[in-house]
Amino acid sequence: MTEHDTLIDARRTALLIVDLQHDFIGTGGAYDRGGAATREARALPARVAPLARRLKVAGGYVAASQFTLWPDAHGEPMISPHLKQLRPFLARGDFAAGSPGHATVPELAGYVDVGVWKIAYSAFFNTQLDWVLRRAGIDTVAICGIVTNGGVASTARDAHMRDYRVIVLADGCAAPTPSAHDAALADLRTVAEISTCDAFAGRLPS
Repeated sequence: MTEHDTLIDARRTALLIVDLQHDFIGTGGAYDRGGAATREARALPARVAPLARRLKVAGGYVAASQFTLWPDAHGEPMISPHLKQLRPFLARGDFAAGSPGHATVPELAGYVDVGVWKIAYSAFFNTQLDWVLRRAGIDTVAICGIVTNGGVASTARDAHMRDYRVIVLADGCAAPTPSAHDAALADLRTVAEISTCDAFAGRLPS
């Protein structure tokens, strides 16, 4: 039996849901209006929700990150230059803290124990996520969400650097292209176990 077959202690495990927000994947959200919402990303909540429910029943913890665009003194979103170039359609009100677009999609929101508002790729960068997880007794994180080669990869590497056991849920993530998704997963094998949602659920106590 390998470590990939052993049972996982749900009480010390958190599911980290990266950026599955209305403005990224919801109908009428910022990315939908800009033509950048992908079919692969929109399919994730239905796949992740049963796993979140399963982990909660087993005594585990669920955290979600929410990408946030804070306003400047004139109410305009402060967008990093690289993101503005990549997504020129982003406008006032998109990903605004506490707005409907900023929210985790409803299929998942009911399972979330804590949400952190982030400004960069990693859910650990300048957030309270590490503090919360350690206070909750978490030593293992299973990461899903978007995008595989962005927020997911950065969060996984930061978790590894902080000595968490890291599991990346391959079919719980999506990237702009299948090749980018596959390449990111290949790179992450140096810092994380790569699993599927079903395989991970099967390692939780019944």
